[in-house]
Amino acid sequence: MPDPAVPLTPPVPLAALLAREDLGLRQIAGPVDPSAVVHGAHTSEMADPYPYLLGGELLLTAGVHIPEGAGPETYFDAYVSRIVAAGGAALGFGVAPVHETVPRALVAACDAYGLPLIEVPPGTTFSGVARAVWQLMAQARHAELRRVTEAQQSLAAAASRPDPVPSVLRQLAQRVGGWAALYGPDGAEVAAAGGRPGARPVREALAGLARIVRPTATGPATSRPAPTPASATDTVAGLHLAAYALGAGHGFVLGVAAPRRDPGDHTIASVAAVLLSLLTGEQQSGSGAARSSALVRVLLGAPAEDVAPLLGGGPWVVVHARPDTAPDPVAASALGAALGSPLVDVARDVVRVLLPADREPAPQPGWTLGVSAPVEPREWATADVQAGRALARARATRAALVRYGARPALADLVPEADADAHARALLAPLAPTLTETLRTWLSLHGSWDRTAVALDVHRNTVRQRIAKCAALLELDLDDPDVRMELWFALRRP
Repeated sequence: MPDPAVPLTPPVPLAALLAREDLGLRQIAGPVDPSAVVHGAHTSEMADPYPYLLGGELLLTAGVHIPEGAGPETYFDAYVSRIVAAGGAALGFGVAPVHETVPRALVAACDAYGLPLIEVPPGTTFSGVARAVWQLMAQARHAELRRVTEAQQSLAAAASRPDPVPSVLRQLAQRVGGWAALYGPDGAEVAAAGGRPGARPVREALAGLARIVRPTATGPATSRPAPTPASATDTVAGLHLAAYALGAGHGFVLGVAAPRRDPGDHTIASVAAVLLSLLTGEQQSGSGAARSSALVRVLLGAPAEDVAPLLGGGPWVVVHARPDTAPDPVAASALGAALGSPLVDVARDVVRVLLPADREPAPQPGWTLGVSAPVEPREWATADVQAGRALARARATRAALVRYGARPALADLVPEADADAHARALLAPLAPTLTETLRTWLSLHGSWDRTAVALDVHRNTVRQRIAKCAALLELDLDDPDVRMELWFALRRP
């Protein structure tokens, strides 16, 4: 069964329920344990509630099931023993209308079996007790989700620091209140943070868990890893241990030792494992260093064609992608991974991806894509413009993916310099906004609505701009010959 995306609902401390003054509950038997918790509330008047309990419940009863002629000690002994066998967390007995007081034999049986017995006063309904349990569980879940969210944000911030791996480990250790360690492919401890476990068996057990999840070769003749679990857990000397295989496939493992294991701790550690997978993958492959070097060279003025070999050879395409919702870095990274490129740029409303042309982009669920024609590095800027136009057309036509047309056209028969000069002269009266509006409107066959969608403006704005274009150019835009000539000019980069 896959791990939940969010932590499970935390249980409710029994002490928190007893502290509710509006309920007036009182524990009258059984051990008083501050760590006792309940996972829900269930009402039953069955003489044997065992088949109806999942474990961890506060069982509520008014004693309707108690027979008049049965021996009280024998009956209550069997009744309480069955609740304990089913894993019940506590028993709530409602005083009135059936019983004026809690039967003494029930108190004795709960003491004997170590089951907390709660007296429910006459003014408190069982539904009120159940509602209070669910309210406390909702509050606990909200607090746990907030804790997990804050931890995710702090881990992401730590991953962006100059020393990302130690920073992520420090933040993880702080969030789980324990110790976090990164083990290398050879099993050696690479980095660690937090309070190191003093007991040697704890450290050895955690290293053993790391060996369990670390990929191993299937044999001397192959390097393909044998199937291994993604995580493993254990408890040694009162400490909860967990090991997570990092997904980069280089044999790194994250180990965690903590005095408790709250529902959100696994989620927090999993986020740290994902971040460390990315960081260790970059370290091993060297691609991160190559991209950093390429960026520095571009910033220092190196031509794109000189930088491209650091990123890989061959022609390139630019992809413009727009999600169904606002783009965020995590979704953008996932899109880059799906398309096969780590070269991702997240803008306000669009994500741009640069990838080798041999990696054929495919439609992606939740995204609208525009793909440029394959170009050499010196034409990256042109490809960026092409991808933007393809995306606008994809959005207007509600297509999942549109590729910029790269087939030879009649315009290719005209010398490039002459075509550029003609385009500049013809379109000179138009401002850039009007030029782009006219280009989009013509590409969509004069559709006001689809042009408005593509440009994110109102359809009346499109009408006003096109009318202004016609006035400035002094041309009849309903004339097919005029439209054809303008389209040839507008296709120039």
